[in-house]
Amino acid sequence: MRKNVLLDAAESLLSEQGTQALTLAAVADRAGVSKGGLLYHFPTKEALVQALVSRVIEDFDDLIGSFIDDSPGSYTRAYVRATFEILTGEARAYRRWSAIMAAATDPELAAPLNAAMRRWHGHVDPTDPDPEGTALVRLAAEGLWEVVSHAPGLYEEKQFAALEARMLKLLER
Repeated sequence: MRKNVLLDAAESLLSEQGTQALTLAAVADRAGVSKGGLLYHFPTKEALVQALVSRVIEDFDDLIGSFIDDSPGSYTRAYVRATFEILTGEARAYRRWSAIMAAATDPELAAPLNAAMRRWHGHVDPTDPDPEGTALVRLAAEGLWEVVSHAPGLYEEKQFAALEARMLKLLER
């Protein structure tokens, strides 16, 4: 439980103040623990960033899983729904992702995300009659995520709903 408090503190620092604010001392202060208490769980800043990256990947995997059903094409529909939940949900979690990915500039720190991207975008449904179309929808969702992370507020709720509905419609067979 203490690790999550520390990770939450690091995420809020990143989201509010950017990567330059992510120091072990600042995270410890934000979490209300001693620096030694932080170092017990995360001996380096890199270890902290690795844990942040792992947590957002796991959270997205769980979110995808929550939308999957037994129908053909379910994975990509779940991927689209999970993406829009991140982009439009109450927490607007894309800000969290953007901040964490900015902190993971070292190739070693970004490696788990790169592996997750290969897994998410390389997923093949053998019952899918249009794998290229399915891949295109996932790429469109990924591109929207990228745009929104750089231009928050570009789309209103109604526009997001229309885009999600259109992406899901493209997956209908």
